[in-house]
Amino acid sequence: MTSQGGVLDLPLTAQAGPVSLAGRSAALYSYNGLVPGPRLEIRPGEQVRIRFANRLPEVTNLHFHGLHVSPSGNADNVFLEIPPGENQTYEFSLPRDHRSGTYWYHPHVHHLVARQLWAGLAGLLIVRGELDDIPEIRDADEEFLVLKDFGLDANGDLLMPDPTPQIMQGREGGLVLVNGEVNPTFRIPKDGLLRLRFLNASVARYYLLQLEDHPMYLIVTDGGPIAEPFELRELLLAPGERAEVLVRGERSPGQYRLMNLPYRRFNMGMGMMGGGCMMGGMPVSSDQPAVLATLQYKESRRSLPLPARLVPVTPLSEATGERQLVLGHGMMCMEGMEFTINGMTFDPERTDIVVKVGTVEEWEIVNGGGMMMMDFDHPFHLHTNAFQVVSENDQSPRFPAWRDIVNVPMGGSARIRIPFQDFPGRTVYHCHILDHEDLGMMAVIEMRA
Repeated sequence: MTSQGGVLDLPLTAQAGPVSLAGRSAALYSYNGLVPGPRLEIRPGEQVRIRFANRLPEVTNLHFHGLHVSPSGNADNVFLEIPPGENQTYEFSLPRDHRSGTYWYHPHVHHLVARQLWAGLAGLLIVRGELDDIPEIRDADEEFLVLKDFGLDANGDLLMPDPTPQIMQGREGGLVLVNGEVNPTFRIPKDGLLRLRFLNASVARYYLLQLEDHPMYLIVTDGGPIAEPFELRELLLAPGERAEVLVRGERSPGQYRLMNLPYRRFNMGMGMMGGGCMMGGMPVSSDQPAVLATLQYKESRRSLPLPARLVPVTPLSEATGERQLVLGHGMMCMEGMEFTINGMTFDPERTDIVVKVGTVEEWEIVNGGGMMMMDFDHPFHLHTNAFQVVSENDQSPRFPAWRDIVNVPMGGSARIRIPFQDFPGRTVYHCHILDHEDLGMMAVIEMRA
């Protein structure tokens, strides 16, 4: 669905029922009956009006992940809750200087986020802008790849994870799909360019992507375009992350596999924990290489070079304030699990950080771990305002870029610099392993004018 006359106006219904998934019927949640949901496209300066209807058996809402819009009122307000059978009109305008890129929408009601995304609620939201007007980008072929795993039983019903080990590590399903399909085929023009736009819409699964016999040239991170193409042999996408790459059709015509390589995102040993709770060793994320999709060469009418330049990224000035956030976790037998930021679990009534609009702050995000023999990567996500990474594990980034998620590996840290621009209001920051968010690893930030 594309904006018309400067307005993107559409009905969007969250509903429960059978959908077609990987060639079979599955009982899931969907937007407008589709998994993934309808792709929405808009340009900077345009207005969005979504007439949202909740036809689920439980409360839900919408979050416009990555968009720099107001977190208040009926815009990107994650504190809104729409009861079953009720409607809500979401309405906001995109700033005229909004960065182009790949964004997305999904539910964000605390304690229900992981379950509702697990059930299928996610859709792409594309911002077209100055990047799309670069001749080589404009003339490239384009494909959208929503990466999402599911757990289904033989009847097509959603498998619910074990409340202790699988929820604590973050749920993953055995059915790993691209756009709801098993190993779909995409066409790449011989001597041309293919633009691949990736979204990791999984609850907890990481994707370490490699394209057989082809380098990938990164052009967009989750926060917007970078200054020039950057060659990659592998691309890591944490939950919630997006990236755009160009692929050159410079190999012999044939078929080439898009692989998901093994990646260890947590360590969980075997043993006895306090009070008699048992936790066995669990499989690591993506423990075997797997084929996600296939690229098939096609004839092209002309060749296309890589663009030499994209969109400049100006490094942020020195910060006016600094903070440290420590991510941790723990477990109490018979009382459940908790994931924390600075030792506290989420409370929507508590404001954890107050900042002033117009300032720049530098935050150190520390993965402090928790229980013995249990460590996790944590992808840290901030709503409303994108940031620039200053360092990861004390290493400077290879190029300046805008981000809204940074993965903080086990025992590691990241420093980010955030410009708080334009919009006062309350919103949140959290781990984007959504089971961890639902178990408390989220906090409230208030931007004051």
